[in-house]
Amino acid sequence: MQARNLALGFGSATILSDLNLDIPKGAITAFIGPTGSGKTTFLRALNRMNDRVAKHWHRGDVVLEGSSIYSPGVQLMALRRRVGMVFQRPNPFPMSIAGNILSGVRAHRIAGKDHYHDIVEARLREVGLWEAVSNRLNSSPFSLSGGQQQLLCLARALAIGPEVLLLDEPTSSLDPVTTENIEAMIRSLVPALTIIIVTHNLGQARRLSDATVFFYQGKMVEFTETAQLFENPQQPATARYVSGRMG
Repeated sequence: MQARNLALGFGSATILSDLNLDIPKGAITAFIGPTGSGKTTFLRALNRMNDRVAKHWHRGDVVLEGSSIYSPGVQLMALRRRVGMVFQRPNPFPMSIAGNILSGVRAHRIAGKDHYHDIVEARLREVGLWEAVSNRLNSSPFSLSGGQQQLLCLARALAIGPEVLLLDEPTSSLDPVTTENIEAMIRSLVPALTIIIVTHNLGQARRLSDATVFFYQGKMVEFTETAQLFENPQQPATARYVSGRMG
């Protein structure tokens, strides 16, 4: 995906401006920066989730595989199949565990009923949840722990076969052991998927991502390979942030 001269805002407020970058395919890119720097607004722009917010506006463009996601003919449901999203807090749907996995499969008519069980098992195995829930697929997802619910949401997003997966602080409310397990699972998804993660956890960005973007005061300050950004930042603001001297 690419951003081209992109600006984003709500009403009279400009949240992000002058954004030009190419997100590497088949890799993990982390967005870091202080609260209010524009990173989550940009993440939500990549599958047009901001369209749901009153007075949202954009200038410039976002391009997916050579085509603008803002073209008049773009269907949002089709776009969000290609560019999936997992949110900060687990948000299982009020249906069974299996029903959560199959919700997008049914909506997009990806497969027939004869394949439903195989899809459920494959996706739950992919996120490491199958052994824990295989005997209660018809149970409520709200009986699961917070970490298990987040894994279920990841499995639900993967079930529709996205090309890009957007992760908005997906482990911020989880304990360190669960976070480590989810990070390992996310890492296993590349290079088959392109993954973009917003995180306030600098250690997570450093462990997990191949490239990192630092946002500050509504601008992209620096974008490079993760090791380079953390070990030899080129901008003073980046150096202050990654060293803990900002904030």
